[in-house]
Amino acid sequence: MKVNKIALNGFRNYEWDTAEFSGGTNVISGRNAQGKTNLLEAVYMLSCGRSFRTRFDRELTGLGYSVAEIRAVCALPKQHPKPTGFGYPAAEILAEVTSHDRDQTIRIIMQPGTAKKITVNGVRKSAAELSEVINAVLFCPDDLNLIKEGAAVRRRLLDNAISQIRPRYAELLSDFNKLYENKSRILKDWHEKPSLLDALDEFSDAMCRASAQLIRYRAAFAARLDEAARPIHSEFSGSGEKLEIKYKTVSTVKNVYSSAKEIYYDICEHQEAHRRAELDSGQCLTGAHKDDLEIFINGRPARSFASQGQTRTAALSMKLAEREIFLAETGEYPILLLDDVLSELDEKRQKFVLNRIGGGQTLITCCEDEEISSRTGGKVLFVENGRIH
Repeated sequence: MKVNKIALNGFRNYEWDTAEFSGGTNVISGRNAQGKTNLLEAVYMLSCGRSFRTRFDRELTGLGYSVAEIRAVCALPKQHPKPTGFGYPAAEILAEVTSHDRDQTIRIIMQPGTAKKITVNGVRKSAAELSEVINAVLFCPDDLNLIKEGAAVRRRLLDNAISQIRPRYAELLSDFNKLYENKSRILKDWHEKPSLLDALDEFSDAMCRASAQLIRYRAAFAARLDEAARPIHSEFSGSGEKLEIKYKTVSTVKNVYSSAKEIYYDICEHQEAHRRAELDSGQCLTGAHKDDLEIFINGRPARSFASQGQTRTAALSMKLAEREIFLAETGEYPILLLDDVLSELDEKRQKFVLNRIGGGQTLITCCEDEEISSRTGGKVLFVENGRIH
């Protein structure tokens, strides 16, 4: 799968410009704050309908624009559409996408105050359904801290990956997040409005049911990630280090691979035991929002004992393993997006990554003074002030 062409109009700092990508490696070069990451962000959104940098669509609309639109199409228009910023009603992104030997048309429109509109070949779709057309694996500098950071970073890895290969998961996660927000409000405000407690048990039960389903998906993916990352890490480290990835969830869950019904009963046990503590603390203490991935190197917790080099090697191995899982699931490599990551790596790790990215489309951002473009042999695009050259 690949994005052949893309045009940005009113998205972030792009007023109107187009880029054409090769099916292999593409190096997006330029100084800082010129729009390189914005370009990767637009491509990423074609796979899931959301940004990896913000939860709010209004932040994606360029200055002076009232609407941001992403459209992936089989062929770009022969003429540029009328500009849409500074008084014009819309902004858009156009791209040519090839997936599963088909050219497909994707369009995403974002306008503050209204629901996001997504169509594929003119048919209205949900954000989750975009993953049936295009998949993307993103690796940004923050991911280098995947091992040392808090659990939320590792949950995000799980959520982003599973949502693309299991569209139903994205819907479940969205439902769970809404339940979590509602229950959190009850726990925060019940002292002032005791009547809110009338709905607490209902939300707690719904969260337990949703958590049980999320846990089954996450545990299965974590097992595959562990299996795929181990040989990559062994080759990468070159020192016989053994990487292990284990899934951690609510303590009362006896077997994460059991049925959703059994997991639900186990979570309910935890919920009952912590009900008083939730009321006292004003926080949700039971549910899939507490899950984590435990990373071990040679049997020792990497978060506590691994060096910076070891944690970076482990993080790179996990992201490259994610790419291999997508290949096994879909029969095609996902689009690999490397956002200013190579500049954070030493030469050895750069070389390893560059040697592992063949077989699919890759977009790499880097500063203009770097030599990555010459080392990859890929197509080079230069970005300056929201213009692509």
